[in-house]
Parts: sequence; structure tokens; C-alpha cells
Amino acid sequence: MPTESGSCSTARQAKQKRKSHSLSIRRTNSSEQERTGLPREMLEGQDSKLPSSVRSTLLELFGQIEREFENLYIENLELRREIETLNERLAAEGQAIDGAELSKGQLKTKASHSTSQLSQKLKTTYKASTSKIVSSFKTTTSRAVCQLVKEYIGHRDGIWDVSVARTQPVVLGTASADHTALLWSIETGRCLVKYSGHVGSVNSIKFHPSEQLALTVRSSFCEILEEWRKEDTSSGTCFTCSVLSASGDQTAHIWRYAVQLPTPQPVADTTQQICGEDEVECSDKDEPDVDADVSSDCPTIRVPLTSLKSHQGVVIAADWLVGGKQAVTASWDRTANLFDVETAELVHSLTGHDQELTHCCTHPTQRLVVTSSRDTTFRLWDFRDPSIHSVNVFQGHTDTVTSAVFTVGDNVVSGSDDRTVKVWDLRNMRSPIATIRTDSAINRINVCVGQKIIALPHDNRQVRLFDMSGVRLARLPRSSRQGHRRMVCCSAWSEDHPMCNLFTCGFDRQAIGWNINIPALLQEK
Repeated sequence: MPTESGSCSTARQAKQKRKSHSLSIRRTNSSEQERTGLPREMLEGQDSKLPSSVRSTLLELFGQIEREFENLYIENLELRREIETLNERLAAEGQAIDGAELSKGQLKTKASHSTSQLSQKLKTTYKASTSKIVSSFKTTTSRAVCQLVKEYIGHRDGIWDVSVARTQPVVLGTASADHTALLWSIETGRCLVKYSGHVGSVNSIKFHPSEQLALTVRSSFCEILEEWRKEDTSSGTCFTCSVLSASGDQTAHIWRYAVQLPTPQPVADTTQQICGEDEVECSDKDEPDVDADVSSDCPTIRVPLTSLKSHQGVVIAADWLVGGKQAVTASWDRTANLFDVETAELVHSLTGHDQELTHCCTHPTQRLVVTSSRDTTFRLWDFRDPSIHSVNVFQGHTDTVTSAVFTVGDNVVSGSDDRTVKVWDLRNMRSPIATIRTDSAINRINVCVGQKIIALPHDNRQVRLFDMSGVRLARLPRSSRQGHRRMVCCSAWSEDHPMCNLFTCGFDRQAIGWNINIPALLQEK
């Protein structure tokens, strides 16, 4: 019995050895079989303890390595031919080159060069990917100080737009879905004027670039505040103004009102908040208390003076052309209209967008207009030559372009629902010069022209600051005690104001004034 047991064990070992030898032969010849057209399924059916996905990946990688060495081998053969040619030319001079040694050296050099290139490519890719990961976790504590200074609370619905007067007196304007537009004292937070009696949402507000005028837009309406006349009063400074509004009945109305600025009071210091990424999330229920109508004590305008024709649909935005003698409006009727302010006549109707317009903006020093649309494009309209009105189409986003604004020089910055912001050079429209990728849809952006800082209001209640090259500088603080609690709709810079140099508004029914320490913001850029 022991003898039979020993012979059986020897037979099994011999059988396993033959099987292992056969398997090694099959694996050794696998590349040749694959070259001859053997299906991958047959190769994957061979005995292996590796998972099929891992084995498939290894086979693909080894195939790439084999192809690289095949290329090196071909190059080696070509070098051998060149060496033979050189030897034939030098034979008459009694010189010869050891082709075998030289070819080995050249082959080694080529292989080393190819390996070096591959290594460098892997290092570059690794550094780029890790830098993105690190930057996403990197706090901006050392980059900037962002202080919440004032909250402007009084609207009963979300605020679509915020704007700051560019001339004295510097006041804040807000446009809301509650069918009103309000003017505020920046220093005191007091409501100065209330526009009511509208039948639709107020979508935009813009002040005149050089005179004491403003332009606001609601659902198919715009308003122009004009003719500020300064008068001394015992309680502050009073200005008499007129308003132009465009309505859903295809008319525009001129409104006149008087605004009285209160005497500024000393501003109490607020707790300084460092911009960071670790603020506590707040509840959606924590919204400003607006049970008391803070705008009830300020003048309310309801009766128009004159009227003019306008769009066929909702007017979503408006802006002044340089000089302030013309205004442009953007509408859901897929057109933008250019009006003469003095004669109230329609000068041009800008057509071409395939879907509703979302925003319009004018160049600060040239007769240029940019319009944004839900058709994923924005268009540049050139009115510098009265006889030629050229149009350029920018196609770089994959979703609705929510806004596009001019900056200094020949740059345009566009934001989109595709969660990106792109910086464009008007002299080269083929591709953006910088792209900012974020984690949420972007609404009406604004650029600090002097310092070239972009303020991005997001759907996810955040406000982030970037430079023109796409480097993130800061995120405005948001916690259970401060910051926006709903979608942030718009941002507006006021670079020269000593108290607040950035304003934001959102659907939490409040506008916020911020003080951004720009030197500290740019110091560690």
C-alpha cells in the first residue's frame, strides 16, 4: 500500500509539472497569438487567479510596452542602415565605426529619452491633478479678510439685482420679485425710495454712468431715474428725480420722485470674519424678518408721467450705453432693443439669439453691447461705426449663459449654468484665455475693474472671488449668523466706497454690503 501511494503521488506531480509547463508555453506565446488575431476572450479564458478586469488592463499595458519596444527596434534597424552607409563612405579613408557598439549606444539613448519623456509626462499630470485637489481643500484664511458690514432688509420676495450709483450721492439700488425697486442709504441701511404699482417682478436696476440717473427693469419694464436736483434740508440732503419704466403693455413710463438722504451716523464695528471654507451650514428657515415694512416710511411712486413702446415679452435686464444718451434692454422675446432716451424712440432691435435673453451689458468707454442667452451663447454688438453694426457670436458654454460683462481693455467675462466662468479676449474669440470651474451654477457676475477681481454669486448660496487668470482668492463668509441663506443672484462692486466695496443680493430677500480688504486679498496671490 505505501508503494502504491508513493507511485500515485509521483504521477500527480508529473502531471502537474506537464500542465504548468504547458501553461507557461501558452502564456509565453500569448502576444504572438494575439498578433495572429486570436480573440481576447480565448486569452482571458486561460487559467489565472487574477480578476478579469485586472488581467485585461495588464494585457493592454503590456501591449503598449511591446509596441514601444517595436518602435525602438525599428529605429535601431534604421540606425544600423545609417551606420553601414557611413562605414561605406569612410572605408576609403581607412576609418570605420563599430556599428554594433554605436547602435547599442543609440538604442540605449533612444530608450532612455523615451522613458524620460514618459516619466516627465506622468510627473506633470500628477502635479496638475494633485494641485487641483490641494487647492480645493486649501483654506483661504491667509489670503483675505472679508467683513460683513451692513444688511439691507425690506423686500418681501427675492432680490434679482443690485447696483450702486456711480455719481454723488452714492446710493444702493435693489430690484425684487415683490414687484418693487428700492433705493437705500449705504451708510445707514435706510430705505429712501420705493417703486410700487408694478404688475411684474423687477428684474434689473442700473444707474447712469455720468449723471444722477438710474435704469431698472422688471417683467417687461425698465425704469430710468433722472434729473437729480440737489436741495439743502434740515435733516439731510434731498434730490428730485424722474423715473422711466417699461411695462408689460408694451409701453415705458417716466416716474418722478424726491429722495432725501439721512445724515450719516457713526458705523459700529462688526466682528471681523476671516474668509475660509469651514463656516457652519445654516438652516433654510433662518431668513431675515421683514414682518415690519421698513419701506413704509419712504416715498412711494405709482403714477407715471409719460410712456413709450417696448418689448413683446419680459424685460430681464438693461444697461446704459457710454454717454448715457441711449439704453439697451434684453428680453425674453429673444431680442435686445436700443432706445434713444431723449426721444423715447426705438433705434435698433437686435435679433439673432435662438432662445430667451438672460442679461445685457455695455462697455464703459466704447459703443459695444454684449447680450447673453439661454441658447448657450453670448453676442457682441458693435455700434462704433454708425453705418455698420457688426455681430460676433461666442460659443464656449454648454448651458445657459447667465451673464457676460466687460472688463478693462478687450476682455469679456462670461458666467453660465454649466458651472464655469470664462475670460475672453475680443481679439481672439476662438477659445477663452482662462476658465474657472466651480461646483454650482453662476448668476450675474461683476468685475472689480481696478483690481481685476471677479465676484461669482452661486446657486448654492456661496460668493467666491477669483482673479482674471482663474486663481481663487477667497470665499465670502457664510454661517448661521451671517451671509446669504438662499440663492445669490447678483454681485456689484463699488471700489471707491470707504464703507462697503462689494454688494450681493439673493433670494433670501436681503442685500449685503461687504468690506473686502483688497490689498490683503492680492498680497499672497
